[in-house]
Amino acid sequence: MTSQPFITVVGGVDTHKDLHVAAVVDQHDRVLATEFFPTTRHGYKLLVHWLRSFGQIARIGVECTGTYGAGLLRYLHAQDIEVLEVTGPDQALRRRKGKDDTLDAENAAHAAYARVRAVTPKTRDGLVESLRVLKVSRKTAVAARRVALQMIRMNIVSAPDELRDQLRTLTRMKLIRTLAAWRPDLTKYRDVTGAYKIALKSLARRYLELTDEIADLDVMIKNIVDHLAPDLIKKPAVGYESAAQLLITAGDNPDRLTSEAAFAALCGASPIPASSGKTHRHRLNRGGDRQANSALHIIAIGRLRTDPRTQDYVAKKLSEGHSKMEALRCVKRYLAREMFYALKTRTQVINQTQIAA
Repeated sequence: MTSQPFITVVGGVDTHKDLHVAAVVDQHDRVLATEFFPTTRHGYKLLVHWLRSFGQIARIGVECTGTYGAGLLRYLHAQDIEVLEVTGPDQALRRRKGKDDTLDAENAAHAAYARVRAVTPKTRDGLVESLRVLKVSRKTAVAARRVALQMIRMNIVSAPDELRDQLRTLTRMKLIRTLAAWRPDLTKYRDVTGAYKIALKSLARRYLELTDEIADLDVMIKNIVDHLAPDLIKKPAVGYESAAQLLITAGDNPDRLTSEAAFAALCGASPIPASSGKTHRHRLNRGGDRQANSALHIIAIGRLRTDPRTQDYVAKKLSEGHSKMEALRCVKRYLAREMFYALKTRTQVINQTQIAA
């Protein structure tokens, strides 16, 4: 009896909310088959079993590992299978060949096979993922609180005179506490003045509840940042919001970032050549993680106000004919290098940290 030849295959998955579409290619990048699987743990198990029926899995390319593909990513990592996050094909290819779920899965498999349009995804199973979820919750709470305050002020502008005259001169927190302490008659909701009182009290209570929620989340975020990167928070002009965002950008597996230049590009802080003819210059990078770029920008502004070295550097750049935005871009590039090495020193701790049960 002759033994079967050793075959390695590469998978590709187009992820969706309820169904994942998988494709498999052989060692010559030829499509062998495609199949649909439910987005459940049992479906993930069937997907891996189906891929292994064609040969040894070399790696799998998965789209949207941060959203629809997050569950599959965690399952594949638990199975010790290499996963690459792939992006969609360029628009020219899509115009020529069209688009459907099967084609997207095949394109993901081709990209994983050739290691093009593919990067190592964040693992999303450690403390940094917990930090990301808490920070997103805080961000939405802040936005909701801002909307509540805007609605209070808008209602005061259009409120009956007897209410507007009482409230228009109050400071923000005194206004909120005054409205929250009101005891309107809930049976008078058909009356205009009564309806305004009920609505304003409701909005004020919402504002206070969201303020308490934000304060609780701030404590949790601070504790995680202090645990993961205590040295980072000690650096000049680095606050907890900025430190949390940089940790989230690096992820639970910052070793996937091969160099400080790669981290700068990820943060949108790497210089982009914009030279032509006798003009040699660089421009701001408008790509990358814009939230990380915003964090670096806030740190740069803080250091420009308080750090003499940064002030001298920016003054030197301005004297050389650079604009202030170009000088800040240079500062952010140096900051990206500094933050990268600060994060790299915590790589081992981040990878080994276990979430308490």
